[in-house]
Amino acid sequence: MKHETSPTAKMAAPDDVEAVRRLHEACQQIRCELGKVIVGQGQVLEELLMTMFARGHCLLVGVPGLAKTLMIRTLADALSLSFNRIQFTPDLMPSDITGTEVIQENKSSGDREYRFLRGPIFANVLLADEINRTPPKTQAALLEAMQEHQVTAGGAKHKLAEPFFVLATQNPIEQEGTYPLPEAQLDRFMFNIHVDYPDEDEELEIVRRTTADQDVSVTPTLDAEEILKLTHIVRRIPIADHIARYALRLARCTRTGREDTPDFIREYVMWGAGPRASQYLVLGAKARAALNGRYCVSHEDIQAVALPVLRHRIKTTFVADAEGITADEIVRRILKSAPHVSNEDDRGKLPQVFRSADAG
Repeated sequence: MKHETSPTAKMAAPDDVEAVRRLHEACQQIRCELGKVIVGQGQVLEELLMTMFARGHCLLVGVPGLAKTLMIRTLADALSLSFNRIQFTPDLMPSDITGTEVIQENKSSGDREYRFLRGPIFANVLLADEINRTPPKTQAALLEAMQEHQVTAGGAKHKLAEPFFVLATQNPIEQEGTYPLPEAQLDRFMFNIHVDYPDEDEELEIVRRTTADQDVSVTPTLDAEEILKLTHIVRRIPIADHIARYALRLARCTRTGREDTPDFIREYVMWGAGPRASQYLVLGAKARAALNGRYCVSHEDIQAVALPVLRHRIKTTFVADAEGITADEIVRRILKSAPHVSNEDDRGKLPQVFRSADAG
């Protein structure tokens, strides 16, 4: 079977190949540093790293006590990034996030002038803790920052620090007195990461560590400048056209109203994922390939990021809710039913990509 060659499959200068090796080595070291503080949660940490090196934002969903806050704070320390935490509450105002203008007297002239006091959003890593506990007006204050990496106050625009990541948490159990995130804001999050309970051995190790008299610190592995360079490398990872089309096929399978829509989608899905899902499937797969030291994307990379990319972009019907069919189950059924490239196609395509990378 003949496939078109994507222009992006012609990556790569030797410097890019070396940068991918550097990213792979750095991420191995980051995992070791995080392991000093965090027990288990390997999949969650992997998806967090993919999000950050793809320059995305993520939503972590899990019950209290699963070390979501500790995980994010430790990751910021390991990456030498500034960190701020906002505890979202019903009385939180937008200015509590972005900052506010105050009148201040100039001591030399005696004149009064406006001065902008920066809010906690001015950090490389912003932890939005329990984001669904604050009203939509305050939630919306994050939208401009997440998309434009800037905030507007008093008619003036203020650039945020780069890189900038919003990592939000949400408790899936307590829903009383909460404000569910609107779909427009959910779509801004690249990944929706589910944080589950540790297994018995991991929980025993957690108890041992947290009840012992020990002080553990992590050694910074990268800095903001190097992270920015490596995020550009992730976007230059090549992807063959047939792999990109597979990502599109997964996203488009979630949409109703198409002639080729599977029957279970018509029955269980009210509406599906938009074009941003296709973008994040490809970008997440590129990040996964780079973190594992590979210079091109396979359909296994697309499959690995399908759940965190698609689960919060699928709205289930009342029938699905009544039968206990979740968005995760729908994504798994799509992965089983959607055709993908064969091993023979992989062997015919990927060596050409590697030769392009080696040739520079």
